Amino acid sequence: MDQIKNHFTSIEQMTSQLLQPKASKAEPREQGPSFEEVLHSKKEQSVSELKFSKHANERIQNRNIDLSTEQVKRLESGVAKALEKGISESLVMVDNYAFIVNTRNNVVVTAVTGNEDRVFTNIDGAVIS
Repeated sequence: MDQIKNHFTSIEQMTSQLLQPKASKAEPREQGPSFEEVLHSKKEQSVSELKFSKHANERIQNRNIDLSTEQVKRLESGVAKALEKGISESLVMVDNYAFIVNTRNNVVVTAVTGNEDRVFTNIDGAVIS
């Protein structure tokens, strides 16, 4: 009881000390990029790093698929559109070629030419680019 008396002489003093706003010691933070800017840059990075699985590379070689730079850009654009729409396993058509792409991982899973049977399963969307 004596300790309490030594520190505070009244309830009013204690209340005023507890209710006083404390001075902020934190220095203002530098403004970095917004969440939207970071998200947009990540989307751009992920689309530009389109990879081909071992299976897809084998199919491209076996089926003599020779993609031009313009066709690769259209494939990447189709993958970006599929990703924007929330498609995770997409069929992307480029000219006479069809590609199954896992958009979340940016991996082309397989490739098909126009002169083969065209039955596609386990996809949840398609983009004709």
